[in-house]
Amino acid sequence: MLTIKPGQHGSTYGGNPLACRIAIAALEVLEEEKLAENSEEMGMLFRSELMKLPSDVVTAVRGKGLLNAIVIKNTKDFDAMDVCLRLRDNGLLAKPTHGDIIRLAPPLVIKEEEIRESVDIIQKTILSF
Repeated sequence: MLTIKPGQHGSTYGGNPLACRIAIAALEVLEEEKLAENSEEMGMLFRSELMKLPSDVVTAVRGKGLLNAIVIKNTKDFDAMDVCLRLRDNGLLAKPTHGDIIRLAPPLVIKEEEIRESVDIIQKTILSF
């Protein structure tokens, strides 16, 4: 039978009373500040605005809550990395994945004004290609 011996496995909240109390406090913040609800609401706004991007560059928008992605049309002139580098130059950090996908994962505390500012930067960047 396989068993884990002392020192073979580590865990962030592995039974340490202080770490467990911190985890409980973090969960309380999630509830009290309604961060899941904010994630759902801001994510829907974010995706609805991103879906307005030109389809000759952005072929799909997908996500749930605030974990979102846009799929960039692969061309010989640019790819998702090129778009991310230009996004960075315009003031927004994003993560390219799998060559044609850009991951967009803003913080759970983001406000509508910041979503709209992000969308403006993304739109300006996409239109520059």
